[in-house]
Amino acid sequence: MLQSMNYLGFPIGRGAFICRRIAGLLLAVCALSAAACKSDYPASAQQNRPGEERGAPRQVKTAKVVEMPIGQSVAVTGALAAQDESTLSVKVPGRLRVIAVDLGSPVRRGQVIAQVEPQDYQLRIQQAEAALQQTRARLGLALEGTNERVDPEQTGTVRQARAVMEEARLSRQRAVTLVEQGVIARAEYDTADAVYKVAYSRYQDAIEEIRNRQALLAQRSSELALARQQLIGTSVVAPFDGIVQEKQASVGEYLAAGAPVATVVRVNPLRFRAEIPERDAATVRAGQSVRVTVEGDQSVHTGRIVRLSPTISEQNRVLIVEAEIINSGNLRPGSFASAEIVTNDVGMAATVPASAVVTFAGLDKVITVEDGKAREKPITTGRRMGEWTEVLAGVNVGESVVVNPGNLQSGQAVVVTE
Repeated sequence: MLQSMNYLGFPIGRGAFICRRIAGLLLAVCALSAAACKSDYPASAQQNRPGEERGAPRQVKTAKVVEMPIGQSVAVTGALAAQDESTLSVKVPGRLRVIAVDLGSPVRRGQVIAQVEPQDYQLRIQQAEAALQQTRARLGLALEGTNERVDPEQTGTVRQARAVMEEARLSRQRAVTLVEQGVIARAEYDTADAVYKVAYSRYQDAIEEIRNRQALLAQRSSELALARQQLIGTSVVAPFDGIVQEKQASVGEYLAAGAPVATVVRVNPLRFRAEIPERDAATVRAGQSVRVTVEGDQSVHTGRIVRLSPTISEQNRVLIVEAEIINSGNLRPGSFASAEIVTNDVGMAATVPASAVVTFAGLDKVITVEDGKAREKPITTGRRMGEWTEVLAGVNVGESVVVNPGNLQSGQAVVVTE
């Protein structure tokens, strides 16, 4: 059965009515979609904007950009080193009896940190003392004492030789008289003369023997002093106040003379060694202040330039300098350090409080107040000096910047409080 169609192509009758209803619904949906697309912002955004306008202004405190003397400086990098470093060794060979320190142990100057077995050296002292007493006795000196002055003519050996010589001399004189009187023959005089000459030679030998004994006495005294020094050498003492960097021997180990026992370093003050580029070398002088910082320590450590190389290195065109840095206990030798050498301490520069500088993504900025609203200004910072930061560009002296801005945003309404 065929159904009639109208001029629009819709069927005539009940089916035509249903089709018209569906077409009307489709047209209504299209109209609503077009109306929604005409809105530029979502409903939620349109509701938030009036809320922001009704928010109360934030209260902030400001500080002026001021000009203050901060001086001119040269920025360098370098390393910290111990003021002194000493490897302590045993002076005499022997078995290590005791070692009183270990890694990191603090030591004081003169403190005994190790000792070699001293018994052998105590016996050597007794042996040297006995030999010295024997030599003193042969010179007629007291066994104990420090007096070593001896008059050879007063010793028994020389007195005996001199007496024999005097007797021979008198006999020769008598022989001369008797020969002149013709009482004795010339041969007897010759015999008396020979006896005198032998006695005189023995007298001279006696004096030389005493002098030899005096030299032997000096030798025995030196041997005793050496034995005592060796006994002292069994103890290893710290040459200065410091800290043990390395322990290199253990108890019971036999050590040769000169064997290392421990390494001690002095850590206060520390040496800061740096290389100054040739273009800045002319401004660096001994006695200038140095401000040093190390990784992981926010403190600024101060010191002074104490040594400068007399020449500029031809290889890399730098001047080597050394500064002494006061160590409060946080610095360690070997640390990498950054420093500023103050070459002119009367220079002026614009500064802001360090709490006013906001750093984000490597960029520094401050927030100023203009017409009751916050305004961000990027800045270029220079040196940082505790509570103040140098500003090289971005703001001018006299402008006000917000202190401790926190999460304050540019364009936000603010009220400045005292």
